[in-house]
Amino acid sequence: MNDFILDDIGALLKDAVDASEDVIKRNIELPKVKEHGDFAFPAFFLAKIMRMPPPKIAQEILSKIEDLLPFGSIESAEVAGPYLNLKISPQILSKKLLAEIFDQGQKFSSSDEGRGRNLTIDLSSPNIAKPFHVGHLRSTVVGSCLYRLFEKLGYNCIGINHLGDWGTQFGKLIVAYKKFGTEKLFEKEPIFALLDLYIRFHKEAKDDSSLEDQARGEFKKLERGDPEATEIWKTFYQYSLEEYKRIYGILNATIDEYTGESFYNDKMEDALKLLEQKRLTQISQDALIVDLEEYGLGAALLKKSDEATLYLTRDLAAILYRKETFDFAKMLYVVGSAQALHFKQLFKIVELLGFNWHESCHHVEFGWIKFGKEMMSTREGNIVFLNDVINRAKELAKEIILEKNPDIEDVDKAALYIGVGAVIYADLAVRRNHDINFSWEDALNFDGNTGPYLQYTHARLASLERKFGKEIISDIDFSLLKEPEEKQLMLTLYRFPQKLKLAAEEYEPAVICGYLYELSQNLNSFYQKHRVITDDTTLTNARMLLMRCVRIVMSEGLKILGLEPMERM
Repeated sequence: MNDFILDDIGALLKDAVDASEDVIKRNIELPKVKEHGDFAFPAFFLAKIMRMPPPKIAQEILSKIEDLLPFGSIESAEVAGPYLNLKISPQILSKKLLAEIFDQGQKFSSSDEGRGRNLTIDLSSPNIAKPFHVGHLRSTVVGSCLYRLFEKLGYNCIGINHLGDWGTQFGKLIVAYKKFGTEKLFEKEPIFALLDLYIRFHKEAKDDSSLEDQARGEFKKLERGDPEATEIWKTFYQYSLEEYKRIYGILNATIDEYTGESFYNDKMEDALKLLEQKRLTQISQDALIVDLEEYGLGAALLKKSDEATLYLTRDLAAILYRKETFDFAKMLYVVGSAQALHFKQLFKIVELLGFNWHESCHHVEFGWIKFGKEMMSTREGNIVFLNDVINRAKELAKEIILEKNPDIEDVDKAALYIGVGAVIYADLAVRRNHDINFSWEDALNFDGNTGPYLQYTHARLASLERKFGKEIISDIDFSLLKEPEEKQLMLTLYRFPQKLKLAAEEYEPAVICGYLYELSQNLNSFYQKHRVITDDTTLTNARMLLMRCVRIVMSEGLKILGLEPMERM
């Protein structure tokens, strides 16, 4: 997008301020008080250079530019304390902005920032042979949102699911399958059948300790490539993958690579040899470590005394493989905050190996998600299975929809979109490093900062276009869009590309959520004071163009988050 407002501000102030246009534009912000203007230039950073109090500097800048106004899109300027506040011409704003949004459509706010650059995202990563639970929800929806966001910014994104598909638990499952499995075991819900086998193994092992030895034996067979053990493991893997892909389809998650822990089995030794060549490893208490004490990161454990490798060993093999295979410009690990030390150790080891790309690796951490006491009962302990959450969300959404709009077509499909959207949005709307206390009542509310509220806003715009029933045109009288509420809507639309960029810089979907909520509130403020379809055809055409532009941005924002832009609700 051509950022015409910032360009105009930079050009206007460049001769009045002892700073470059780029520095001027970087310092532009929103006024503390909305009534003071549309944009503000703070004079604080100039105080040391000019040796004057900021309010006096702001006044001096105004005196130098007063004769130049109006200038481009800038209508007027005034001083409020240490700030130079600028007001934008609604006519120029509408003429430049709305035409661009209308012409570009869904491509509005796209950029070529990432053109020719690969971005890999490690996300979701559940343990196979177990049902997908809410513990993996945040990684999946945050990672998927970032995938779509960076794709919008021109990057070639690769979503990698680092499945937990290796370890002694599979020896336990193989033993349980051989002892308790039947031909009909996987007929109905294979993933829960595997969970039941796992639970039964532990119950039986309490009375028969030999089962643990058998499990270790079966896993050793698996590690050696035993045909029978491998075939059974592949069955577990395949059933798990089918279930996970179903879940990802519902959550709008894009996974390009399913390379779990087992994939790196034959790659770990090369990674360890590389460390040894750089003399980074040492033996401590019979274990192989990299000593990171001088960096405040403790001892990074690579192999236990029994030669068993650990997560860090596999993640080191994985990051080296990913760099070689994808040559990523960025590598994001969307993993919980509890693993912060693990990734600090991993990135430090990459740096010590002499690779200068360690700074392009980022741990996108997040807090816990908790469900209140009203949550449905679960099948085991305090685990909440995502399938139960999805079904519950759909049921509750269906009740609300039928109450509000009993004549809606395909109510089940609408309920799924709204219910799942409510769950996704409740997750993304909270800053990712904060914990979430999930509430069904809050998440499915059609008022306030929720997924259904934003989807309803989009559906209302779609309904308005159906009511209008004519072609929306961009050849309008832009001077008619002069009401304060219209200008506020346009200023909010103008900030969409900036908000996407900020969300990408911070790896923070909540920035987009907050923006869409603000846009919806501004739209409702407009609805309360003005009619869109009026007896004045010229005015109606102008306002319908504005509404179409709001709809385009709302739709794009919802799709980046992973929510369906609803046509009817």
